Amino acid sequence: MPLPAKLLVDIHTHVYLPRYTALLRSRSSVPLIRSIVNSEGVAEDRLLILDHEPSGGRPVGPQYWDREEKLNFMDKHGIDISVVSTANPWLDFLPASQAHTLASELNNDLEEYCSTAPSVASRQIKRLYGFGLLPLVPEITTSALLDIVKQIGELPHLRGLIMGTRGIGRGLDDEALEPVWAAIEKAGLVVFLHPHYGVDGSAWGDKDNGHVLPLALGFPFETTTAATRLILSGVFDKFPSLRLLLAHSGGALPALSSRLASCIDHDPVVASRLKHDARYYLGKLYLDAVAYGPEELGFVSDVISRADKFETGSSAKAAPNRSAGSKRMLFGTDHPFFPPLSASEKWKSVTENLEAINDVQGWSEEDRSGVRGENAVALFNL
Repeated sequence: MPLPAKLLVDIHTHVYLPRYTALLRSRSSVPLIRSIVNSEGVAEDRLLILDHEPSGGRPVGPQYWDREEKLNFMDKHGIDISVVSTANPWLDFLPASQAHTLASELNNDLEEYCSTAPSVASRQIKRLYGFGLLPLVPEITTSALLDIVKQIGELPHLRGLIMGTRGIGRGLDDEALEPVWAAIEKAGLVVFLHPHYGVDGSAWGDKDNGHVLPLALGFPFETTTAATRLILSGVFDKFPSLRLLLAHSGGALPALSSRLASCIDHDPVVASRLKHDARYYLGKLYLDAVAYGPEELGFVSDVISRADKFETGSSAKAAPNRSAGSKRMLFGTDHPFFPPLSASEKWKSVTENLEAINDVQGWSEEDRSGVRGENAVALFNL
């Protein structure tokens, strides 16, 4: 009997569920969706998720909320399964009581979105799974957060949760989140860490460069800082089975990890805080493969693969094994963001990331299949 075809699984793909878009349409301050008449006299919806959004926000349409549009996109690009997540800014802008209620409702909505989707042909597996939402806002109670972790863990088509970088207001290294990390670890959920706020926008200057600087640089730098603060907090020592997936291939963290380790070693405040060299913890992470270039993906897999030699007491001296590093990398598209400028084209966020995976030197075909989908099948227990 022939083996089933290898799956293509998209783990970085977003949806603004109807309940969420209704809330955004009701708002008069960012974040919001508003209707405008564009320069060609055509009415269109615009999504504003950042203050001072360039170009008056992003044009949005059914691809942001319609499940058939998601499935059509998947069919056009040969994607078998998507693990979808509510996109930023999640519930960050809401008061605690409203955030708690809406998180529960949106998690149930996402379960229905996934559970009523079609299955992969010839397999007992759905085409859609999801990351749930936590009401991570100031003033939320620990018990409310733990209730939602429990809910997500019990919804069969939700296999993790998406999280921004602010936590409940003081960042993800806030000790108040430790019961939440413990519950997430115990439930076996994957945490998808995704940016929203970028960094200080004054760094971008006055020249109009559209969305390029805040998205290409600000978002990954935000992820880099948040993940580094988590490492410094000792979260991975306290919760060694916690599974954290970083957006955008970990931002700048792989490239700066040795500099980070050196700074820790020379700083009396943190030099003895961690059980291992900082580079060890990169091997505890999962990273999406949304990097658009084979050299970047190869480098990231090198950095992941060398992590074990930085475990305290390790005597490993072997060169990085790029193949081993690939086991913690997973394909993503960032749909529905970054659409092609021509409606007839395939999305470069798909084609360029697949080409990058295909062209990494030192990855076997088995490694490539893993990054395209088999790693996700294992990580999310599909």
